[in-house]
Amino acid sequence: MTEHSSPEQIKKYEKNTFVFLAVFLAPILSIIIVGGFGFMIWISQMLFGPPTS
Repeated sequence: MTEHSSPEQIKKYEKNTFVFLAVFLAPILSIIIVGGFGFMIWISQMLFGPPTS
């Protein structure tokens, strides 16, 4: 935002940013993180075998 933005423009920008983060970015990142961790475990078990007790 520029230094000459009105408070209404700033509030609209902040609301749009929050909606983007909450609705799009957080779910996509959580899917990527959980999926990547599961993929890493799957590959490690293919290479080293399943965990034994």
